[in-house]
Amino acid sequence: MPPKFKRHLNDDEVTGSVKSERRNLLEEDSDEEEDFFLRGPSGPRFGPRNDKIRHVQNQVDEVIDVMQENITKVIERGERLDDLQDKSESLSDNATAFSNRAKQLRRQMWWRGCKMKAVIALVAVILLLVIIIPIVLKYRS
Repeated sequence: MPPKFKRHLNDDEVTGSVKSERRNLLEEDSDEEEDFFLRGPSGPRFGPRNDKIRHVQNQVDEVIDVMQENITKVIERGERLDDLQDKSESLSDNATAFSNRAKQLRRQMWWRGCKMKAVIALVAVILLLVIIIPIVLKYRS
């Protein structure tokens, strides 16, 4: 069965002195009563039992380290999600502004097209009048 947690060192390399940074800081500032809870009883060594306890303690230390890393990663992920949310809101605002500006520009271009058509129609009417009026006046007289 594969191990559930990633191990950095094998059992032979792991000693009682390998502990997390937080544990070391706690041990430096602790008194005798706190030492008991951090290090366990400091009575005589009983060989295999002490090895088992050390092995279990090392596994607990590994689990603590993994959980601290996981908590750090979750916090960093939360910060990245906040940044992503801010960027998406900004993008949404920019998209709305772009859409409004595009509608306004489309209206302006439509009015320009209408004005151009009106000017062309007016020029055509004037040209027709300039051509037709002299011809009509010539045949009337």
